[in-house]
Amino acid sequence: MKFQFQSISHLLDMGGHGFYVWSAVIVTLIVIIGLIVRPLLQHRVVLSQVAKELAREKLRKKATGEDN
Repeated sequence: MKFQFQSISHLLDMGGHGFYVWSAVIVTLIVIIGLIVRPLLQHRVVLSQVAKELAREKLRKKATGEDN
């Protein structure tokens, strides 16, 4: 197996294009991580809001004397 680059510094430099290549990689990773984390956080918030609403509804029904 032959490696494309002779050393880590050559890999990072990428023939003078390293800054552009690695900045694109970093931006892409940040976007992908954001696309994964944000919905998970929103899901947690929505579940919390639903639980609060259900608790409020239960208290309202208990206060008014409704059975269900």
